[in-house]
Amino acid sequence: MQKPYYLLLLLLLLMGQSLTSWAQEAVPVTGSVLTDAGQPLPGATIFIKGTFIGTSTSRDGGFELRTDFSNGPVVLSVSFVGYVTQELTLSKPDNGIKVTLKPNPIQAAEVIASASRKEENILQAPVTVEKVTSEQVLRLPPPDVQVGLNQFKGIDVNGTSMLMNSLSTRGFNSPKSERLIQLTDYFDTQSPSLNINSGNLQGMPEIDTESIEIIHGPASALYGANAFNGVLIQNSKDPFVTEGLTLRVRGGGRELFDGQLRYAKRIGQKFAFKVTGAYLTADDWLANNYSATDRRVENRNNDQGSTLGYDAVNNYGDVAFRVPDSYPIADLRGKTLFMPGFAEQTLVGTDERAKSLKVQPSFSYLLTNTIKVTVGGSYSRGTASYQSSSRYRFKDFGTNQYHGEIKGSRWFVRGQSVQDFGGNSYDLNLLGSFIQNSPIATGSGTTYAQRYFGAYLNEYATSRGKGQTNEQAQQTAFSLVNGGAFQLDPNSAEFRNLRSQIISDATPGRGARLNPSSLLNEGNAQYNFRLAETADLIVGAAYRKFRLGSNGNLFSDIEDRIQNSEFGGYAQFTKKLLDERLNVALAGRVDAFKNFDPAFSPRASVVYSAGATRQHNFRASFGRAFRSPTQLDQYIRLDVGQLLLLGNVDNGFQGYSLTRVGAAGPLAIDVASLKLERLSTYEVGYKGAISDKLAVDVNYYRNSYNDFIGAQRFNGNPDGSRPASFGAAGSRILQVWTNANQEVNTQGAALGLTYAFAPALKLAANYTLNVQDGTDGQDADFQTYFNTPKHKYNVGASGTVISNLSYALNYRWAQGHEYGTPFAVGQLADYSVTDAYLGYNFAKMGLTLQGGGSNIFNANNIQVYGGPQIGRLLYLGLQLDVK
Repeated sequence: MQKPYYLLLLLLLLMGQSLTSWAQEAVPVTGSVLTDAGQPLPGATIFIKGTFIGTSTSRDGGFELRTDFSNGPVVLSVSFVGYVTQELTLSKPDNGIKVTLKPNPIQAAEVIASASRKEENILQAPVTVEKVTSEQVLRLPPPDVQVGLNQFKGIDVNGTSMLMNSLSTRGFNSPKSERLIQLTDYFDTQSPSLNINSGNLQGMPEIDTESIEIIHGPASALYGANAFNGVLIQNSKDPFVTEGLTLRVRGGGRELFDGQLRYAKRIGQKFAFKVTGAYLTADDWLANNYSATDRRVENRNNDQGSTLGYDAVNNYGDVAFRVPDSYPIADLRGKTLFMPGFAEQTLVGTDERAKSLKVQPSFSYLLTNTIKVTVGGSYSRGTASYQSSSRYRFKDFGTNQYHGEIKGSRWFVRGQSVQDFGGNSYDLNLLGSFIQNSPIATGSGTTYAQRYFGAYLNEYATSRGKGQTNEQAQQTAFSLVNGGAFQLDPNSAEFRNLRSQIISDATPGRGARLNPSSLLNEGNAQYNFRLAETADLIVGAAYRKFRLGSNGNLFSDIEDRIQNSEFGGYAQFTKKLLDERLNVALAGRVDAFKNFDPAFSPRASVVYSAGATRQHNFRASFGRAFRSPTQLDQYIRLDVGQLLLLGNVDNGFQGYSLTRVGAAGPLAIDVASLKLERLSTYEVGYKGAISDKLAVDVNYYRNSYNDFIGAQRFNGNPDGSRPASFGAAGSRILQVWTNANQEVNTQGAALGLTYAFAPALKLAANYTLNVQDGTDGQDADFQTYFNTPKHKYNVGASGTVISNLSYALNYRWAQGHEYGTPFAVGQLADYSVTDAYLGYNFAKMGLTLQGGGSNIFNANNIQVYGGPQIGRLLYLGLQLDVK
């Protein structure tokens, strides 16, 4: 991989330059920040407005920074979570500044930059957006910061293991999070090979998180084609502002260990660096659903408990065998026998520990007080389970990321390079199947599966010859072959050797190892033109290039890496009218793709701010977004046994339906090649402060999807041609991704309430409604997988009981619903979770004792059908902060 050493070289060259704007002598400014009760406020941030010069207060609330008065007065901006930001103008140095911040318990004065690509008050955002502060982040339940985000309205989290979690908003949830983009300091954190955001495995540790912002609904007009159902942005702490050492250690149930460290230091006035690291390990959540796999996934399946055997959701290696028409006893002809597979726990074996290791250094340099250069990297490795067309054990899976940014007060230029590594990952379905189809002994021509089915057929025939009925003979044969003598013992050395051999082999058709290693190089830039005091024009552009590699193990890249690229440009005009109470914005973006036609994504919004302090804000917007099929949708080639998964960007496919039958048999179908998915959305909402203690946020949306991307299964030839007949020699059950030929409509609403009785008690409650409308002409072969609870709510309380004791408690409930992936389809029961946090701070020592847990009552909490129960996880820990 080519590493961007040029960024480091650029930084060194710039550090050596003598810049005239820094030639003036900076002088110190000192003071303190207090609460309205006169108590010191440690951790408050102080910036010189319009610059990158800033600092934070110490334990006693004191601060010092250096500034230059040669160009006139400067404005200090002082802020802290839960307080109203205050600005103070200084015309000369002052070493006795005292700033008193007033409480803002409902966070109505928070500033965001995600919704409009520029800073604005969160109440006046043109679309639905949530902001999670650093204080809230540290109170979220373990083990993954993103798990706790489903405490907020409209956000769904889908967990397929302890550390593999996928976020979505407004429907069509999935373990892949392909409709929501995830950014860390505005850099994409997805795996280039899989196009997934694997929870926080590639994100930042909580102790370095300044805030998290989540945009609900489409944001393609500003963020590109895959900002389809939302954007999640994690913002890290600035080493110029938040210096010192932070160390956090937690331990708890399931042999949990979670250690995080952050060290940041400013050297002089121009240079600062930070190093952040995190390591987490625990016994993972493993899936154990042994219900019969739905016939929409395995159309040959028998009922659960059948004496012919059946394919179970979380058994792997349930090899199928169709009894031939030549079999002498007619009652069994054409029936499908299933060999019992292996449980997930058995196949995962000693790889059952969830793990996450992250190391993230960065270096920042101020070229001037308004221009900052930052370069950094991220090394991440993890072990978790992922679900899509199969269940996969990602072992030592990770990414290397290198990024750089040059940023001014009204512009930025960014670039990054990311390479992912499959490590020692493997496919559980393939592992189970290849074990069953291995020879029973070295040099033998008989496999374990052949021995099993042969014994079943022989015993069935013998039993019928003794006068048993069909049902009795099936039971006798089933009892014989499931007695243990005809299956490989999972506790045997032979099993362990086969498992080790197969998970180490990446050869298609023989091994289960998945070891893709793909690259993503991207760059983007933006400039904000100030057209007038009340008008702005933002313009930007972005480019990304994928280089996909798997050596034919995952993609159709038999000879060389597959190259794919995208390019886009956007603009947004905003204008404030009516004494700046009416904010109108028009945005649009054009994206060009290698495999698809160019697409235009517009967004129009209007916000009206009413009230004496503009505390009541009414908004309406219309947006159109496009989703580019994932790299897997476009280029996959993966044989998972019962079906062959293929990419679909060439000339489409011809075949036969698995569900529609005519007089002559299964109907012939044509499957068109992929194109972009389109979404149009209307939204109205209100966000405001009813009083100093009560905040309300409510919204309604309606979505219309066209060319919806989903999975389609059919019988066809792998080269795309139509077989001579259904099931003809050489044909397979194929799965490809294609577009629906009908419109898919959804709608929903969300309501959030926050009431701050006192510092000791703040109540929060929210409700979310999501509905997929009935669609006429739904193709039975086409699967949309809405995967979203119709009704969901949260009720929570938090506060600081005394000056040093803080707590948070949240109860979440979601209505059961159908959940489908290409791996499994079924009904989820209602699920609920109670999370808790308790912390006691020894302020003089900089030490906080912490305790709490997620799902503390161990309630039913299966979020993905075919996934595990996400059970109770309790912890105790401590955090040390040294300024």
